[in-house]
Amino acid sequence: MEQQFTSHESKIIAIDFDGTIVEHAYPKIGKEMLFAFSTIKALQKKGHKLILWTFRDGEMLEEAVAYCRQNGVEFYAVNKSYPEEQYDLSISRKINADLFIDDRNVGGFPGWSKVWQILHPEGGDFNHQLTDAEAHNNFKKDGSFIKKLFGKK
Repeated sequence: MEQQFTSHESKIIAIDFDGTIVEHAYPKIGKEMLFAFSTIKALQKKGHKLILWTFRDGEMLEEAVAYCRQNGVEFYAVNKSYPEEQYDLSISRKINADLFIDDRNVGGFPGWSKVWQILHPEGGDFNHQLTDAEAHNNFKKDGSFIKKLFGKK
């Protein structure tokens, strides 16, 4: 059963980077997933606190944070539950968040349009804006469905 939320519920949301904000190209930075930054910005405008939650660390993490910043997104925290948190081996790496947006969840990543619809079923004034026509090409371009069905290429 899909959980629905109402607009008055502000959440702490942990968002993965590779495969969620950008296409998989690790250790490089892939192309933006369709509507990623426009949806993330709209979630921030709704009052949600967003945490960048990624496997990346060191220089690769800095590159990911800089890429998000260049696209107009500044996260509440990065790989921690709140900005001032100091990580050491005595505490869990588990982020304290209400929701996790990740391509590795059960069922995979539904896409940013679906994420928005789940979190804000009331709609609103947010319109998804396509900034990269090649975004969200995480599929193989090896022919149409009909060609696959009948074995013709």
